Amino acid sequence: MLKALVLLFLAWVCFLFYAGIGLFTSGFLLTRLELTNHSSCQELPGKGTLVGSGRGRRVVFMGDDTWEGLFPGAFSQAFFFPSFNVKDLHTVDNGILEHLYPTMDRDDWDLLIAHFLGVDHCGHKHGPHHPEMAKKLNQMDQMLQTLVEQLENDTLLVVAGDHGMTETGDHGGDSKPEVMAALFLYSPLPLFPGASLKDPEVVPQVNLVPTLALLLGLPIPFGNIGEVMVDLFSGEGDTQPLATALAQASAYHLNAQQVSRFLHAYSLAAQDLPPEELQHLQNLFSSASSEYEQLLDQLKTGEVREADIQALISQLRLFLRGARTACTETWARFRPARMIGGTILLASTCLLCLITSRLTSSPDFPFHCLLLRAVVWGLAGAVLLAGGLMAAGIGLEPSLLCAGSAATSLIAFLWALKSRESSSMTVFLPGPLPILVLLFLRSAALFSDSFVVAEAWAAPFLLRSLSLFLVAQLHWEGRLLVGVSTACLSSPTASLARREGPRALGLLVGLLLCVRLSILFHRCPEETPVCQSSPWLAPLATMAGGQAKNLWYGACLGTLGVLVLAVRFWLRRCGNLNSPAPPVLFVRWGLPLMALGTAAHWALASGTDEAPPRLQALVSGAVVGLPRAVLALAAIGLGLLLWQPVTVLVKTGASSSNHIIVPFVGPPASQADLDYVVPQIYRRMQEALRGKLARGGGQTPLALAAYGLGSVYSAAVVTALALLAFPLLLLHTERISLAFLILFLQSFLLLQLLATAVGTPAGSPGPFSVPWLAISAWALTATQTFYSTGHQPVFPAIHWNAAFVGFTEGHGSSPVLPALLVGANTFASHLLFSVGCPLLLLWPFVCEGQGSTKRKKTLASGTEVGGEKEEEPLMEMRLRDSPHHFNAALLQLGLKYLFILGVQVLACVLAASILRRHLMVWKVFAPKFIFEAVGFVVSSLGLLLGVALVMWVDRAVGSWFKQLILSQER
Repeated sequence: MLKALVLLFLAWVCFLFYAGIGLFTSGFLLTRLELTNHSSCQELPGKGTLVGSGRGRRVVFMGDDTWEGLFPGAFSQAFFFPSFNVKDLHTVDNGILEHLYPTMDRDDWDLLIAHFLGVDHCGHKHGPHHPEMAKKLNQMDQMLQTLVEQLENDTLLVVAGDHGMTETGDHGGDSKPEVMAALFLYSPLPLFPGASLKDPEVVPQVNLVPTLALLLGLPIPFGNIGEVMVDLFSGEGDTQPLATALAQASAYHLNAQQVSRFLHAYSLAAQDLPPEELQHLQNLFSSASSEYEQLLDQLKTGEVREADIQALISQLRLFLRGARTACTETWARFRPARMIGGTILLASTCLLCLITSRLTSSPDFPFHCLLLRAVVWGLAGAVLLAGGLMAAGIGLEPSLLCAGSAATSLIAFLWALKSRESSSMTVFLPGPLPILVLLFLRSAALFSDSFVVAEAWAAPFLLRSLSLFLVAQLHWEGRLLVGVSTACLSSPTASLARREGPRALGLLVGLLLCVRLSILFHRCPEETPVCQSSPWLAPLATMAGGQAKNLWYGACLGTLGVLVLAVRFWLRRCGNLNSPAPPVLFVRWGLPLMALGTAAHWALASGTDEAPPRLQALVSGAVVGLPRAVLALAAIGLGLLLWQPVTVLVKTGASSSNHIIVPFVGPPASQADLDYVVPQIYRRMQEALRGKLARGGGQTPLALAAYGLGSVYSAAVVTALALLAFPLLLLHTERISLAFLILFLQSFLLLQLLATAVGTPAGSPGPFSVPWLAISAWALTATQTFYSTGHQPVFPAIHWNAAFVGFTEGHGSSPVLPALLVGANTFASHLLFSVGCPLLLLWPFVCEGQGSTKRKKTLASGTEVGGEKEEEPLMEMRLRDSPHHFNAALLQLGLKYLFILGVQVLACVLAASILRRHLMVWKVFAPKFIFEAVGFVVSSLGLLLGVALVMWVDRAVGSWFKQLILSQER
């Protein structure tokens, strides 16, 4: 017999910490519904626990304050310490050590629970191989040594870990390093049989609860489905094998009785256990109970054999393990009806987005009539389906009703569309053949766990391929002629090719280089152990210091400076930085302040532990205050942008002799009047300004000049993106700022390349449309950015540290704010690219002003008009020539983008549903579906905000022109 026993402790896969506490105290595996109900660490009701069932037992607790919310008033004495700050390695542990030894010296307790957190927090902050981890482990070793020396003979020491950790210090997945922990048992008296340390037994965590309950003389918690650890019930030891077998059989029988009662109560309440499996388990228990009764009768006569007892133990063990298997399989059940309903609903929505996007360019298309008819048919279909379900005795299923209504309304819409006009099947095709191939490949590949794991490398490959195809398409169209004779081409075509060819190739090379550099910041998934994650994802605080740390910090500062200067340079080039509008003033002074606050926060956060003791309070306050200040500045900037979104500088002079001819008297009385006069005013401004510059200035007074009006829409979007980028940067580690800079440059190059492919819209009266290829490339860039900022679509890879940026002491009892911070960190790419999606429509108009200053108008016959009819580049004001086409183009852009994202979500839904029995469903397919679904919601909200911002600017531009006309008439 030995005094100590070491076992491997197999954890239940769960990423919620309080679920682990519930398992440790009740032996019950929390289901998905219970995880939702207890998401705010509420009290665990209804199922007995070791803490709650210990009536008459004095339970003392010290450590993590999460227990206070789970078991209020359950302890005879408690010492709770704040545990939310994952960067705090010492508060909980030092508080426990302060009270642990004095409490052990007293005799006023029966069960003492000490929950240390330092090792877990150290893993999250530094990883398992950091010097700080060695210090924490040494501290735990010294604590255990002291406890062993002070234990009395009637005391059992149990040391257990609730989970393991990966090489990066994370946990929550089902990999072996995450689910394997240690269980160490020690008794001053020899209690345990001999066991090999080289090959220790693996024990599920649920087995600890019934074991401790019986050792303490407490009833086993009602919801327990674990089995007792018989090695702790050894009777008189090796000298009395019969007594040991009897003790173990009694423990097993008590355990089986408790599990049988639970199965009976649960089957009556839930009725989801398979009846035949339940009957088999009940028969097995009844047979074992009868044999146990016979064994007790034989014990009175002294005719008990050890072999009979071991056979009974085997039968009871078979019942307990069968019950646990039946419960775990039942709690992992699926609902195919809901899966089918959700799939039909999502597919109908995607198809409706596709069809509507193809019809938005028709100004006289009767959307209201057709949609109203579709809604009526959808309601009728839902009523009929509900009647059929009730008649069949199935009951009303909301997901099926919604799916039936959506499918019926879509069929009615298509039928009405077909009867109204003979539409071909091209209305159902999302763009040209290459886009169809891309969508099919991406959707089909999501059914492969290998592709999902390798998507971090597949997305950049697809983006590079799409960029190469784009340039190849330019070559096929004769617009990419570098070093080739253009004598066979007409003069305008040859001139265009000579100008666009080198530029497109340069953009392509820069884009490919940025995509390649962004891969340096990838995080390797757990399924690829040979892969090494980028060391640049770790915060600067993990570096030991010295010159390397200072160089990295300098690079991060340079990144912030480049981002600020790039935004200001672009606005200055477009003329919007000259505006006295409050948003422009904020860009001049507010953005540098935000960059300065970000840099100061990084400096203090990376050296908090190195600060002198007398400055610790000041540094801690600054670490909290600076992120909040940056967030407040961003909110102020966005508020100013919404208040005055027109970033235009207006200069007035003497009146001009050339008046604008309008078909109305006085100020414009309707939107149609305003739409008629706005392009004329803008043209007159450009002609007057260029005439003044051509004459050397000053000779003819300028009546009116507006700087930045041709890029007023894109300037607002770019300003909003810059204001969003700095708070999102703060939520990431310092060196991720380099990835942000690369990705912003990549997005700019992509917009320029797409604008080159689309061509300048000079002379086009509409309708305006963004090609499918451009939207697909934009969506691929958003996916690539997700991976290039150190994310993976699995829960262990979530950057939980983002919850403590600006809130190092925690958030109290509300989980809303930390969820928003972590969500903003995780889905930053989705938010930025969806808000910036309108740039796909606006950028070709902005690039119109980068070419020649004048473009000759072409008549319908194809002849060019004289110089007096030369057309100035209207840039974004061309959109106001056709306001209906402008609004239709925004709607079409949003619908196309949502369709591409919706197809990805639909593919993930189908993969998770069809492969629900796959070995990797919970490891790969289900997390991928969850991340794609949440990303779709975030992208939809961001797209709505981006389109709403452009429409808000358009409204403000209309009001600005009204005021301008009124002021000129005075």
